[in-house]
Amino acid sequence: MSNATVPPFIPAEHTAPWLDLLMAADSWMVRSIRTALESQSDRVDSLSLQAGSLWLDTSKQAWDLEVCQRLLALARAVRLPEGIEALFSGAEVNFTERRPALHMACRGGAEIPLSDRAQFTATEERLESFVTAFHAGALRGATGAPLDHVVNLGIGGSDLGPRLACEALSHLEPPRHGVRFVANLDPSDFTSTVRGLEAARTLFVVSSKSFSTAETLANLERARTWLAQELGTHETAAHFLAVTSNPGKAQALGFGPDRILWLPPWVGGRYSLWSAVGLPVALAFGWERFLELRAGARRMDEHFRTAPLERNLPVWLGVLGLWNASLLDVPSCAVLPYDQGLACFPAWLQQLEMESNGKRCRRDGSLVPYSTATVVWGMNGTLGQHAFHQLFYQGTRRITLEFIVPLPRPLDAGRRALAQHALAQAGALLLGRTRDEARAALRAQGLPPSEIEALAPHHEIPGNRPSSVLLTDGWDAGVLGELLAAHEHATFVRGWIWGIDPFDQYGVELGKELARTLAAGGTLADFDPSTRALAARLDAHR
Repeated sequence: MSNATVPPFIPAEHTAPWLDLLMAADSWMVRSIRTALESQSDRVDSLSLQAGSLWLDTSKQAWDLEVCQRLLALARAVRLPEGIEALFSGAEVNFTERRPALHMACRGGAEIPLSDRAQFTATEERLESFVTAFHAGALRGATGAPLDHVVNLGIGGSDLGPRLACEALSHLEPPRHGVRFVANLDPSDFTSTVRGLEAARTLFVVSSKSFSTAETLANLERARTWLAQELGTHETAAHFLAVTSNPGKAQALGFGPDRILWLPPWVGGRYSLWSAVGLPVALAFGWERFLELRAGARRMDEHFRTAPLERNLPVWLGVLGLWNASLLDVPSCAVLPYDQGLACFPAWLQQLEMESNGKRCRRDGSLVPYSTATVVWGMNGTLGQHAFHQLFYQGTRRITLEFIVPLPRPLDAGRRALAQHALAQAGALLLGRTRDEARAALRAQGLPPSEIEALAPHHEIPGNRPSSVLLTDGWDAGVLGELLAAHEHATFVRGWIWGIDPFDQYGVELGKELARTLAAGGTLADFDPSTRALAARLDAHR
């Protein structure tokens, strides 16, 4: 393993830039973003930047260049540049599990640890071989029929990454083979997903880092049962591939060594799309397209590692998120992709940020004395306009927004209209409507004065809603890779400054432990009275 070391932890609140930022935050709690835009002639240019195919405009956020510079000074004070180099050099940035976080190595953005190079290279060769054989019709099932449809069994990072990539790419080109996804423990998810599939031609990819994830193993058993019933045989091994860091467990559950693809232990689940976990993408669209996805992410890796902080897009995304969450105390971020193919993007980002940074304990064992991860949520922007944008316009909650607007080339009329909707929403949420403007609009409708006065408060919109707009120059697998990698690195930036480990998830593990206790019929003595009573009611339904 690498000899690289992690720089010592420096609490952000002990630095001089933090004190400056606290004072700036008090000011920006009440300042008008609209006024700042109108009074600062260079605001848009100074608060926008480009990296690769991504263009980020943060001029509608509740900050200015001075705040941005102070945040970058904070990043330097806590040694973020050294932290970035430690990340890419294979240092143990996953400090609780004492291992590196080198998902970038799967896409060529970092070096594979020397001790793992042979195994990684062999896995890559087998991956490509499986994909080539699948597309050639040479992978055959129990009956001898070629396997030509894929069902991915996984959950969390073993589901959201490949699911997002497959959905996004399917809106750009027809997949060469169909891929479906099962994640839920609910049996209806499996049943509805395999409905209409021909069992003899179906390949299951079972992805689990530990190969002990309850939901995935339950769906594995359902898949085996379904195949046995449909095919009339229990000899179904040819219909399965496993992706795991625990080959021994996979073999114990019936997978032959030739049906297991290695997932390096230094690749976290929610960062694993770039590894063999991304196999469904290659099976659906071809090995070349999967390499393009990786190549786009690799370009962002290079930018993140080498660009100065002042022009580093993931760093900007990272410190802006920290500014909103920790200093302006904005608890929620709505992510609004204006592209139907990115419908899963908010869920993917939700896991990335909230599972990575939804923590309170720092490297030195102290607790973070301010808010960390925001609550990330959202949906396709056009649909959201008719679902929850009302809360943005006139609600009482403090929310920041991130508009994602892919711009394919050429940009047809439909896509142009879609982008115009996104820009109009961001602009309207900033501008709002004053009471006098509401009165004027109602007056133009010919309403009597008494009704105008009664309705005007309901038509008033406060505005000043902070948002970022991220545009793409073109839209393909490579640009998608850039987009995902930028947010991965932004998550690392925030975790580093907060001093927490964005690569573990011990809170999730506790829930799994207690669920296993209930499932195994174990003692309920350690549970609270409410849970004991609910478990008894559940037992009564058996």
